[in-house]
Amino acid sequence: MLSLQVSCLCGSAPCLLCGCCPSAKNSTISRLLFTFFLFLGTLVSIIMIIPGVEKELHKLPGFCEGSGSVLGVQSHVDCGSFLGHKAVYRMGFALAAFFFLFAVLMVCVRSSKDPRAAVQNGFWFFKFLALVGITVGAFYIPDGAFTSVWFYFGVVGSFLFILIQLILLIDFAHSWSQVWLHNAGEGNAKGWYAALCTVTFIFYAASVAAVALLYVYYTKPGACTEGKALISINLILCFIVSVVSILPKIQEAQPHSGLLQASLITLYTIYVTWSALANVPIQSCNPTLLVRNNTGSATATQPLTTWWDAPSIVGLVIFILCTLFISLRSSDHPQVNKLMLTEESTEAGAEAAVESGVHRAYDNEQDGVCYNYTFFHICLLLASLYIMMTLTNWYRPDESLQVLKSPWTAVWVKICSSWAGLLLYLWTLVAPLVLPDRDFS
Repeated sequence: MLSLQVSCLCGSAPCLLCGCCPSAKNSTISRLLFTFFLFLGTLVSIIMIIPGVEKELHKLPGFCEGSGSVLGVQSHVDCGSFLGHKAVYRMGFALAAFFFLFAVLMVCVRSSKDPRAAVQNGFWFFKFLALVGITVGAFYIPDGAFTSVWFYFGVVGSFLFILIQLILLIDFAHSWSQVWLHNAGEGNAKGWYAALCTVTFIFYAASVAAVALLYVYYTKPGACTEGKALISINLILCFIVSVVSILPKIQEAQPHSGLLQASLITLYTIYVTWSALANVPIQSCNPTLLVRNNTGSATATQPLTTWWDAPSIVGLVIFILCTLFISLRSSDHPQVNKLMLTEESTEAGAEAAVESGVHRAYDNEQDGVCYNYTFFHICLLLASLYIMMTLTNWYRPDESLQVLKSPWTAVWVKICSSWAGLLLYLWTLVAPLVLPDRDFS
């Protein structure tokens, strides 16, 4: 029995499905296990940034004491408040390198008949050892300019992952509305329409309340002009897409479009705006600003930088939901499947597994892969950069390398991502009118 378990760890995904579990697709189990590696790295990052554990990082050889510097700060400066930040960056680098390696290895895999598909769907014990090895090696990267340079890699990767989140959210909103309208057409129409209106009202009410709170807490009379402008611009843009979603021509071209999707996109846009304002580097305009309160040398008496403010916690929850969404689901809409490089898979393998009476994972990719292996790993790479930036609050050392601060870069990246998301949703509404010869059903 023990030898069988060991062989399963080194073999393919079907071995990892226990007898009490229902039959599942080989491709789904592989995606879930890779996502588990990402979540495991996230958990390790969260543990390392906890203040009590952060202090213990002093004991790692060369990590602070004895290394001569930390983030470029000389050893006579207390680097305790930098250690968690540094550890999260090293963990983020390890995860990104791990998924980048598999993204390169899996280029142009067309079906499970390709020998590389066995590497994608098996050898999990060796993959875990590889991730551990890369992580250990990442902690020996010389300080130098690593943190400053890797910050900008994190910014770009996070921007792209936010766009992926928006694509998934738009698809989810369209699917949600389509299902409820379909149920209303089949029976108890009043009940389904009432539920539709109630949820839409709740989303818009939450958005309006959130905007009011942003004006109260993130702006000041006669000051905080940037915050006022950003909130107002996004509020106007959300109003515009909401009006466009119910225009007669839009409704004629897309009967399932409506205020439910617009209200969900609006709520997410307001969240991104809130997250951006939480990075404004002006203390009087930002109650969630968690930087040191002077520009002198770091001392142990100053407040530590922590990640568990409200915007970061919400971002962590959205990150978990989106990565699970990427791992579990192919869209009902062909256009989204093309955009996310996924396909609808055949159920022939499922029927064979049920007929055999064996609860196992079945190979559903013999005729063709159900998702693009490389693109999936790139998504997880971007997710690892996004969670790295979330856990560090998008902070980086200042020019003196003695103070962690939030730059305007983080603000503009988040705001631009919210604008890109609104434009993307607007395009899904007007595309059938602009390109009438294409099928957008």
